[in-house]
Amino acid sequence: MSAVDGQWRRLDAKSIPAAGAVVAAPALATLLVMVIAGAGTTPVLITFLIGLGTALLVAGAATYQWVFYRYRITEERFEQQLGGLFRNHRSLARDRIRTVDLTAAPHERLFALTTVKISTGAQGTEATIRLQSITRSAAEALRRDMTLGGSTVEESPDEGVLSRLEPKWLGYSALTVSLMLVVWGAIGSAVGSFDQLLRKWGVFDALGSAVTSLGIVAFALVVAAMALVIGVIGAFLLSLEMWWGFRLTREPGTLRVKRGLLTTRSLSLEERRLRGVELCEPLPLRLAGGAKLAAVATGLQEQKQDTKQPDSKVLLPPAPRAEAWRVAAAVLRDQPFDIALTPHPRAALRRRIGWALLCALAVAVVVAVPAVLGWIPVAFAVVLVVLALLAGLGFAVDAHRTLGHAMDDRYLVARNGSAVRRTVALQRENIIGWRLSRTVFQRRSDLMTVGATTAAGSSLYRIYDVRTGDGLALADEAVPGLLAPFLERAAAEQVSSTGGERPPSQRAPLWFSPGRNGRS
Repeated sequence: MSAVDGQWRRLDAKSIPAAGAVVAAPALATLLVMVIAGAGTTPVLITFLIGLGTALLVAGAATYQWVFYRYRITEERFEQQLGGLFRNHRSLARDRIRTVDLTAAPHERLFALTTVKISTGAQGTEATIRLQSITRSAAEALRRDMTLGGSTVEESPDEGVLSRLEPKWLGYSALTVSLMLVVWGAIGSAVGSFDQLLRKWGVFDALGSAVTSLGIVAFALVVAAMALVIGVIGAFLLSLEMWWGFRLTREPGTLRVKRGLLTTRSLSLEERRLRGVELCEPLPLRLAGGAKLAAVATGLQEQKQDTKQPDSKVLLPPAPRAEAWRVAAAVLRDQPFDIALTPHPRAALRRRIGWALLCALAVAVVVAVPAVLGWIPVAFAVVLVVLALLAGLGFAVDAHRTLGHAMDDRYLVARNGSAVRRTVALQRENIIGWRLSRTVFQRRSDLMTVGATTAAGSSLYRIYDVRTGDGLALADEAVPGLLAPFLERAAAEQVSSTGGERPPSQRAPLWFSPGRNGRS
């Protein structure tokens, strides 16, 4: 059933009890904790009344929204109206709509509801409209009608499922450091929130006794090991919630990602907005042979840093590297990562070794004070410095081995990073500019950083520490004519004594001249 009929519609009435349930659930959990902790009758009663009042207020606000909120879809626009005394009317042109994403939180799934986010991909609140909440069938009908602004897209022969989750992939997600940080942050927040309860149970006294009996060094090692185990388990559970049921499908003109165990999500991306892909390999995941895949596309809003959910640009969760390569080829209908990368000069290695030595020196300065004051054993401080030096040198060598770039008829490929190795394949035809930079130390080593700018993804993708002449030649060849007005040869005479043009191997290197022809 189509939603494009120009009729004004309301949200579903079940959104009222669903909104009240959002407040009621944590309020009941708080009351349970207070009862277990032995709180008095008066605090429990006050907390109950506060929770009840908050739930009624939220349900009242949802009732107000249900009464006064309207939306409709016409052939040209999506429109919404909200407000009783002060009415707000907003609309989005259908041909500007880039994404229609569906999300169903646990309380919405309980009432068979879904929240729809419609966005043009631009920055700012005016570029996004949310429908919270409508029925699942209405949400699916709306997504079908709104995708691609209502334009007609012919089916391609490779429509269907491109990838689906295999349970063993969740082991790769357990190695994701960002998820471990979320787990550790939640534990720290819980300790602060339940401070009184932990004191009553004698947890802090037990920790003090453990420090006294084991010593601060042994205690720190035990805590680090426990934190690692808890982080891995927590990351596994978070990934289970986020990626369960993952499926990447190609629909007419659209790539669609469906995922989620408790909170289900459906994210859509127009293929015509795709500008390339990025392969991300954090170190623990890379050591296990895994990788993640993300889209480089226009019209995707940046994800907030404090969110526990992955970016909307993610096309594949942590999975075997071979699977990431296969999905990249299926998404792009090409083989961008099969190109042999050109390594970078040894001068880039020397720069990274210098950074490693500086980091080890910083660690030595930090641990010197507590070692001199007797807070930690001198031997332990020395071990920390040696480990920092060895780790820094290892990262330096690995970072240099990772550096590489290549180019074929369609894509520019660049790779960098050690702690997080990133390999991006960017369509050459969508490169709109270059950002060339050389630090003082790079100039001494005849190196430069070449950045390709594009109206997609992070907007700038860099090739670090490449030879100056090679970097300029690469940029000039990748987008012919874009950089040419700013380039000049080191030797003005490029013609041999016989009058013919010199072969490429004998040509003088290219140099960047920002002021040439009056341009900058």
